[in-house]
Amino acid sequence: MRTVLTKRIVEAAEPRDRPYELRDIRVRGLILRVQPSGYKAWIIEWTRGKRRTLGAFGHLTLEQARAHAQQTAAEYIQQGLPRIAKTKPTSCTLDVFLTDRYAPWARVELKGGQGYVERIRAVFTGMLDTLLTDFNAALIDTWWRDRLTSDTAKTGKPPTKATAARDLACLRSALTKAVDWGLLERNPLLGLRQKSVQSRKVIRYLSPDEETRLRAALQRRDGYMVAARASGNHWRTIRGEPLYPDLPLGSYGDHLTPVVLLAMNTGLRRGELLSLTWADVDLEGRMLTIRAENAKSGRQRHVPLNTEGQAVLAQWGSQMGRVGRVFDVADVKTAWGGLLESACISGFRFHDLRHHFASKLVRAGVDLNTVRELLGHADITMTLRYSHLSPDGLAAAVAKLTA
Repeated sequence: MRTVLTKRIVEAAEPRDRPYELRDIRVRGLILRVQPSGYKAWIIEWTRGKRRTLGAFGHLTLEQARAHAQQTAAEYIQQGLPRIAKTKPTSCTLDVFLTDRYAPWARVELKGGQGYVERIRAVFTGMLDTLLTDFNAALIDTWWRDRLTSDTAKTGKPPTKATAARDLACLRSALTKAVDWGLLERNPLLGLRQKSVQSRKVIRYLSPDEETRLRAALQRRDGYMVAARASGNHWRTIRGEPLYPDLPLGSYGDHLTPVVLLAMNTGLRRGELLSLTWADVDLEGRMLTIRAENAKSGRQRHVPLNTEGQAVLAQWGSQMGRVGRVFDVADVKTAWGGLLESACISGFRFHDLRHHFASKLVRAGVDLNTVRELLGHADITMTLRYSHLSPDGLAAAVAKLTA
């Protein structure tokens, strides 16, 4: 947006959902960029696509920013390259960068952004006083060795390579923003060879026998909880004490069975499942809406309900009421572990229910792009892990060739 910038306009510029820019009509090339966090920065653009961040609005007045912009324009005309393009950005420490710039931005722009900031502070504690311009491959290699040989307070043993790689990815992403904001000329971590992390070689999904045992364990668990509730209420009735809500025969004992069955029939991530509200459930239209703020990809998507998924939600809604969150729990870790033990299933994570959902689709002949859309993958690379499960489809394709 082009306008004659005034002190009043600059001070009154309110943050929006996305970053936006106000271009000064009076001095060509002077831009005020406003972030969703409320951070305002002066930017000088001397030709199309060539720009540098001059500084924060709180550090430079409008008059000072205009003077810099005029000087930059003159240098560009006279020399072809203004001095601001030759000078290195003023650096700051990682601690200052996180506090003043990255944390305010991440809290607004990233799902779980505060968690990323806290993770960087926790695992790169010894580097908080390091200047951003001093980060290099040697420094990170030293950190990598120390990270993999130092015990953590939580587990009492060193983290896995996968965990350390995720730590490094957080820092790499933060330094990319430092480049965008003119605090670095380039991200010193982008040139690093990706640290080797051994991925899970086998996609774990339930065999038909394991699925039967899992469903049977769920039924036993619900039956036990219903019987226990009836017994407990009988005991309370005799003693004249308040009764717990009744659980009729065939009811779910608690949230675990509907959570597990819905995961098996939709492929939703655990976080997506537990963040569902009844407003996201359309039983008549047989559709779930995964909101952008709850999706890992940051994009809203719609997941159809099959017959079992619809029946599970209908029963759970009748039992608990269709108000607020569908599953009002923070996690299912403890109950899930007990369920696997009861079903005599080992080496199977809750997330593997997602693989189980995808594998059944592929084996049923569903094309990989459709599976990708249902799973909410940003691209098809992740979905290609299931391609080997469709040998019949590959054979049918080859069979179409004739001599």
